[in-house]
Order: sequence, then C-alpha cells, then structure tokens
Amino acid sequence: MDEQFHSPVIAWFEANARDLPWRREDAGPWGVMVSEFMLQQTPVSRVLPVYEQWLARWPRPADLAKEAPGEAVRAWGRLGYPRRALRLHGAAVAITERHGGDVPAQHAQLLALPGIGEYTAAAVASFAYGQRHAVLDTNVRRVFARSVTGVQYPPNATTAAERKLARALLPADEQTASRWAAASMELGALVCSAKNENCARCPLAAQCAWLAAGKPAHEGPARRGQTYAGTDRQVRGKLLAVLREAVSPVPQSALDRVWDEPVQRARALDGLVSDGLVEPLPDGHYRLPLT
Repeated sequence: MDEQFHSPVIAWFEANARDLPWRREDAGPWGVMVSEFMLQQTPVSRVLPVYEQWLARWPRPADLAKEAPGEAVRAWGRLGYPRRALRLHGAAVAITERHGGDVPAQHAQLLALPGIGEYTAAAVASFAYGQRHAVLDTNVRRVFARSVTGVQYPPNATTAAERKLARALLPADEQTASRWAAASMELGALVCSAKNENCARCPLAAQCAWLAAGKPAHEGPARRGQTYAGTDRQVRGKLLAVLREAVSPVPQSALDRVWDEPVQRARALDGLVSDGLVEPLPDGHYRLPLT
C-alpha cells in the first residue's frame, strides 16, 4: 500500500507545490523554523509578509537573540497566538547559547529547545535537513483520516493510532520520506481541504477509503470552531496592538479605551502579563517585555 500512496502524491507535489520562500534552498534551517512557528494555526497568506520582514531583520537566530523579547512580539504583528513569538525568541537564544547560532540538525536537540514540541522538531528535521520523520499536522492527519481510515475528519487531538499509522506510511528512504512529508501536507492544504475538498484533482482518489465509502459525514465529537469576536483572544489582540504601536510605555487609560467591558479587559490584560507578553511598570504603565 505504501508505494501506491507515495509515488502519486510525490509526483503531484512536484507538479503542483506552491513556490513558498521557506521551501527555497536559501531559506536555510532558520527560515524553515521561523515558518513552522508562524504557520501554526495561521494561513500562508497572512504569514508571508511577516515572514519576509522577520528574516530581513533577523536573518540568523543570533540576530533575534540580541533583541528584547518584546521586539519579537512587536514584529509578530497580527499573526495571532503571540506566545509563539516569545517561544521563537527563546529558541533563538538557546540556539545561540547551545549550538553556536546554528539550528541543530538532530531531532533530540531540536526537541530540547524551548517552545518546540514533537511536530515542530520533526518538521524542521525533515524539511530543513531532509531526515526521515513522521510530520503530523492537521492537513496530513486529514489526508490520512480520509484516504486510509475512511472518515471525514481526524480526532480533535492527535492519537497514538494516528502516530502509528504515520510511521507505517513513512517511506524507508530518507529523501523520499522528506518529500512525502511535504507532499502529504501540501495535498491536505490544497486539495484534501477541510471544506470543499477537490476529489477530482486528488492523486489518491483511486485508493481513498472515504471516497470509496461514499464520503460519509463526520460522526465523531463536534469539531472545535474558531470563534474570535467577543472573546478574550480578541481583547488580548486589541491590547497588544496598542503596545506594539507605542514607542514608550503606555498608561492604563490608553488600554482602557480599546474595550468597554472592564472585567473582561482586566482578565485579558492579566493573562497577557502572566504569559510574559506584557510587562507592568511600577507607575501603572505597561510595555512589551524587555527581558
């Protein structure tokens, strides 16, 4: 079964892959790592301009490590989930201190960096260094759920069974495994998408278990929605926007103006402080973190 899957998907990828800056040779391992942090829960179209600006400003981990973590939060802009910016800054500091400023190639060393979990370590090792790892993001999990398991959507959280399947489907050859990881991810992003999947364009249509079963509707637990309006996430975003645009510490009154409901506003601000994204000063002002 494995070869029946690998060859058509990799051939499709060679013909249809998007020309993305982090896939080019000059991106290097640091460019790959930055892209992986930014692309978590964020579409490519929003990441591209921020990614280009980030690499122009901080072409190597040591360049970012020299800056205050608040500058990473500022440059993150409106990508959302800004704790990723702090984690990327922390990883850059660790790379500079432990690895002479070069993103490590070993999976275990990547996993030991702050803010890097199993997915990111596998993705960087695979995409930057051409190694053989199961890279399981939402897109890949959806491709496997449909083509192999015969269900519309994967579980809400990655399961042991999914990891076992991913390892079983992994090509034995390192180079092929690395291409397979990128190709299966691109297939989920462009063709086997969450909504409006294009089965007519899919290289796995002939052997897709879900398509063969008549595309049965999802029967598992309700899928998590991405609500935003009116949430604490929205309030946090508004508060951070004020601080990102300020050149000096901001008074409480400036933050109070961005959201009318005081309890939710205070809760959001407290959360930003406890997450290390905002630094309160003794005089009642706030700023992005310097340390």
